[in-house]
Amino acid sequence: MTVTRKLAPGLDRGQARADIEDLMVWRPVPIGEEVLSGAFSIEDRFSLSFWDSLVVSAAQVTGCDMLLTEDLQRGAQIDGVMIVDPFSTAVGGGI
Repeated sequence: MTVTRKLAPGLDRGQARADIEDLMVWRPVPIGEEVLSGAFSIEDRFSLSFWDSLVVSAAQVTGCDMLLTEDLQRGAQIDGVMIVDPFSTAVGGGI
């Protein structure tokens, strides 16, 4: 893992694993056939990078209406997922 081997100072293995276990409450989406095929389609149709397409596909597969990211075009609709830049959108005022 990068955080235990390549960073200085890095985390010890136990702390890194504890951090990952804490993040599991977010219920990460497995990268299976449905997410991959969606990513390939999004990549081709919207000319996004594969990694951005993978994130959008995972959001779509899980039924997300909005994807918070500063990496994609704010306000874009990609297969029913609205792209929202969390750093340029007022909180509580609706999106």
